[in-house]
Amino acid sequence: MAILPIRIWGDPVLTRRAVAVDRITGAERKLIADMIETMQAADGAGLAAPQVGVSKRIFVFRRGEETHALINPRIVRRAGERKTGNEGCLSIPGVQAKVARHARVVVTGRDEKGKPVEFECEDNDEQGRAATCVQHEIDHLDGVLYIDKALPETLSWLLEETDDDGEEVVNLYETTPEEIRATYNSRRLPANLHIPDVLRERIEK
Repeated sequence: MAILPIRIWGDPVLTRRAVAVDRITGAERKLIADMIETMQAADGAGLAAPQVGVSKRIFVFRRGEETHALINPRIVRRAGERKTGNEGCLSIPGVQAKVARHARVVVTGRDEKGKPVEFECEDNDEQGRAATCVQHEIDHLDGVLYIDKALPETLSWLLEETDDDGEEVVNLYETTPEEIRATYNSRRLPANLHIPDVLRERIEK
């Protein structure tokens, strides 16, 4: 297995609709294993193949304590009202915003062995943000980023600071898409940006 370079916002592969997988071969299984390792190294909740430069309809995600892969996924049912919650993305690191998502979805597809699978995913204490994650990753496969759906006034940098009691905290500072892109393009991230080292190295290299 290997940790793959994560593509950062601005890379054209992230806005391209991924293609369906016709045959599941050793190449797809290796890709999935590498994607899981990459997601874990970046402390992510999910990762889609386009985020590592592969335009195929594959993603991996966490559902509670479990990690799963889905090939050619499809949401077959959405339930409950759409709720607005904080969301981030490994391809737009150090940033978060609020997005409206369904709190419960049922998703189908195939696993890395080609077996048909179905998952009922919810945002709750047991599964974490599994429903949000599935919707976020399928958006990636359609070439859509969460920032395109976010409430603009909630887009914020995540900066690590020390409060009056000497405790380390992460504070939000309002930003704009233009400022984010300019910061990434300059390859000069704020020193206190809350971002995994593997992603900071990816941008600042």
